[in-house]
Amino acid sequence: MCTCLAVCISVVPRLGHVECSHQGFRGFRGGFGKKMAWNLEKCDPKLEFGSGLVRPATEEYAREAIDALKSGKVLAMPTDRCTVWLAMLEWTTSSIEAVHHIYEVKGREHTRPLAICIGNVWNIDRFAVTNHLPLGLLASLLPGPVTVVLKRGDSSILEKSLNPGLDSIGVRVPDCNFIRVIARGSGSALALTSANLSGNSSSVDIRDFENLWEHCAYVYDGRVLPLGRAGSTIVDLTNIGKYKILRSGSAKEEMVKILQRYSLSEGGTAA
Repeated sequence: MCTCLAVCISVVPRLGHVECSHQGFRGFRGGFGKKMAWNLEKCDPKLEFGSGLVRPATEEYAREAIDALKSGKVLAMPTDRCTVWLAMLEWTTSSIEAVHHIYEVKGREHTRPLAICIGNVWNIDRFAVTNHLPLGLLASLLPGPVTVVLKRGDSSILEKSLNPGLDSIGVRVPDCNFIRVIARGSGSALALTSANLSGNSSSVDIRDFENLWEHCAYVYDGRVLPLGRAGSTIVDLTNIGKYKILRSGSAKEEMVKILQRYSLSEGGTAA
């Protein structure tokens, strides 16, 4: 699992149970054999560094996180792979500033795109084109440690100014209920990226980026994430019947087996 940063975009809120999977990835229903448990030991909710208040990634803090995102704050919280920074994508002035803040904190070039995180697999078609994919494919891949790249299409509700010049978008549905319930409750998709300086290893412990806490309103702690520092596998699914791996990461082999089971062959061209 990793820690990420997030920003908000617009989705119907559906609050539910907030916990990360202790039974392995529910998403790869057809092929995941190994368990990928997430240790949710208690952390000190009173720990502070600058303006970045540290909280445990537990249900009692979900509403606080949602309210912070809606007010244009940047948060850090765990996914199934690493810790990420999150910001809300509603394209109010405060949300736009939060997205820019993420780029500045990471030292990331603005030409490098951000992915989005959403709470439910069935909401993906609000943001990207999915009707060319075999029925059930996305539900077999997600939730899980995979970023699927899809064409945005004319019907996407994403603001055009997100990742300008690109007609595709990377979509994540992490296998961690805490971040998914935040996405659902925010009423929006979330812009996310790993909580680190650009070019550095992904953060699997919030202390990996302790010097950056002050740039977050809240840092939600899932303790040390046990899956190592490999990020999500990024796969391009923009072409009918084809896939192209853009970045090898965790669960690559299991993902490829699922793609092949749905009769996709390697060789798609990145959008």
